[in-house]
Amino acid sequence: MPFAKPTPTFSFCTKTNIYSLATIAFLCSFSYFLGSWNHGGGGSTITTTTTTVFSLQGRCNSTTTTSNDPLSAQLSIDFSTHHAADQGGAATALTETERSYPPCGVEYSEYTPCEGTKRALQFERQRLIYRERHCPAKGELLKCRIPAPYGYKNPPAWPASRDVAWYANVPHKELTVEKAVQNWIIYEGDRFRFPGGGTMFPHGADAYIDNIGELINIRDGSIRTAIDTGCGVASWGAYLLSRNIITMSFAPRDTHEAQVQFALERGVPALIGVMASIRLPYPSRAFDMAHCSRCLIPWGQYDGVYLIEVDRVLRPGGYWVLSGPPINWKNHWRGWERTGEDLRAEQENIENVAKSLCWKKLVEKDGIAVWQKPMNHLSCKANRKIIQNPPFCQAQDPDTAWYTKMETCVTPLPEVSDSEEFAGGELVKWPQRLYMIPPRISSGSIDGVSAEIFRLNSELWKKRMSHYKAVNNQLGHSGRYRNFLDMNAYLGGFAAALVEDPVWVMNVVPVEAKINTLGVIYERGLIGTYQNWCEAMSTYPRTYDFIHADSVFSLYKDRCEMEDILLEMDRILRPEGSVILRDDVDVLVKIKKITDGLNWNSRIVDHEDGPHQREKLLFAVKLYWTAPADAADQEGS
Repeated sequence: MPFAKPTPTFSFCTKTNIYSLATIAFLCSFSYFLGSWNHGGGGSTITTTTTTVFSLQGRCNSTTTTSNDPLSAQLSIDFSTHHAADQGGAATALTETERSYPPCGVEYSEYTPCEGTKRALQFERQRLIYRERHCPAKGELLKCRIPAPYGYKNPPAWPASRDVAWYANVPHKELTVEKAVQNWIIYEGDRFRFPGGGTMFPHGADAYIDNIGELINIRDGSIRTAIDTGCGVASWGAYLLSRNIITMSFAPRDTHEAQVQFALERGVPALIGVMASIRLPYPSRAFDMAHCSRCLIPWGQYDGVYLIEVDRVLRPGGYWVLSGPPINWKNHWRGWERTGEDLRAEQENIENVAKSLCWKKLVEKDGIAVWQKPMNHLSCKANRKIIQNPPFCQAQDPDTAWYTKMETCVTPLPEVSDSEEFAGGELVKWPQRLYMIPPRISSGSIDGVSAEIFRLNSELWKKRMSHYKAVNNQLGHSGRYRNFLDMNAYLGGFAAALVEDPVWVMNVVPVEAKINTLGVIYERGLIGTYQNWCEAMSTYPRTYDFIHADSVFSLYKDRCEMEDILLEMDRILRPEGSVILRDDVDVLVKIKKITDGLNWNSRIVDHEDGPHQREKLLFAVKLYWTAPADAADQEGS
C-alpha cells in the first residue's frame, strides 16, 4: 500500500503578515547560524540544503493535522504496517524521483549475493569451501531492488511467529517432505507450522532442552549466549529464548533450501554460515554454550580443526553439547545405518580432540553428551609438556575473524595467577551482566574505552532510544518490530536500550571500525557479528524489520559506493520496515536522494540535542511492493 506524500505545512497568509514573517525568518536564521558558528568552533556552517528538510511553522493557520508530539509532527511518515495476515497486496508503482532503481526480476527474490550457487561451484568442494562467502566483484553488483514474492505479508507478531510463517513469504515445501518424520515443519494451507521438532528431538525442542537442563544449569542466568552449529529451522534457539538464552544459529545455504530463511521468518536470530576453512565471524570467548544436534560436522577430522574453532569462541567454563551420532552409538547404531565400528572410531576421535583441548567430559546420557571448557589454561599449559598437539597459537589476535583462516592450534586464554580464576574475568549472571562493566573494559583490553565511557554510553543510548520512540511511536508498540539490525553497534548501547522489548538485535561491528568491540557486546549478554558493509551480509532478503545505522556512511566514505550499501539495506529490509540513520547532515542529504529512488518514505530531522548539531537523523519506511502476480504464476509453473 503506497504512502501518501506529505502535504506542505505552509498556508497563505494575509499581506499584513508578510513583513512580520520576513522579520521572524531573518532573526531565526541569524540566531541559527550564530549558534552553528559557536558550536562548530567558528569555522563550520550547515549547508543551506538542510533548510528544506524541516517543517517551518508560521503564525498563520495551516490545513495540516496537528499533533501533540512536535517530533512526530515533523515527520508525516506512517510507520505502521498495512499488509498483515488478512490483507493481500499488489506491487506499488515507483514514484518518479530524480534517480530511480528498477525492480530486479522475480528470480532474484531470494538473492544472497555472497552465497550464490553458480559462483560457489567455481570453488573447491573439499571441506565445503565452496559454501563459504564468495562475493561478487564490484562490476557484478546489482543496481536494482530485490522484490518480495507476490502476496508477501508481514509475519505474525512474536511469540506467535515462533510457530507460524506464511507460505507466500517463503514458498518452499521441500523441508515438509524431507523432514516430515522429524517434525521440523508442516505445510497447512496458506502457512507453515513449526511443531518444534528436530532430527534428534522429534518430541519437540522444549522437551529436548529440558533434558539438557537436567545435565547442566540453564536457568540461573550463568548461560546467556549460545551458538547452534547447523541449526536447521532454529527450533533449539527459538525455544531457548523463553529461558532468557539468546542463540546465534547458523547453517549453510545448501540442499536444505531456506532453513535459515525460515528461522528469520519465525523471528529467531540466524545467519547463513558454514564451518569450512575460515573462522566463524565472532570474537573469542563469546558464547556460554555451543550446540550440535546431528549437524554433520566432522568434528574428529582435519586434526580437530572444527572443535578447535568451537574452543576459540567458547567462554572459559563454557559447555559444548553434542547429540546424535556417534553419541550413545551402542544403543542406536542400527537405526543410524552405520556400522558400530565406524561410530566407535568417530566417537574416539571426538573424545581425543576434546581431551587435547583440556575439556572435561561431564556426562553422556540418552544420546546427549556434554563437555566443559576449563576456566583457564594453567594446568593445560603444564600438560602441553607431555601432550604437545595441538600447540598453543603464537602471535595471533584471537578476536580477528573476517576471512581469517582456521588454524590447528589452541587459542590461549588470558593469563591468570590462580587455578580457580576465570581467564579474562568472570561474568556475572544475566540480566545483571547487561550493565556491569564488561571484563574486557575493566581489564583495559579495549583501547580508548574506560568504565566511565561505558557508563556514559549506556545512559546516552537510553536518552536516544527515548527520542527515537518519540519520533517513531511504533517503536513502543509490542509486535510491530521483531528482527533488528544495528550496523555499527560500538558497545551495544542501542540493543541494550531495547532489552525490555520483545525484540532481538544483530549487533554488527564493522571490520573497518577503529576499535574491535564485539567481544564487549558478547560480554554484555548480547549477540552480533563482524561485517564489511562494502559486501553483502550473509542473510536472506527481507531479514530485518528495523535497521539502525550510526555513522556508517561516514565510516565507509571513499571505501565503497553509498548506493551499494543502501541497496544492500533495501535487500535485507522487509516491506514496510523502518530505518534510522545517524550521520553528518551533508551525508544524509546525499543519502535521501538515493532513498527516494529506492521508494522509501524518508525525512531528515534534528539531533536529539537540538538543531545546532551537525549530526542529524534520517527516519525512513520502505514502501510495500512485491513482484507482480503473473511473475508468481510463472515461477510456480
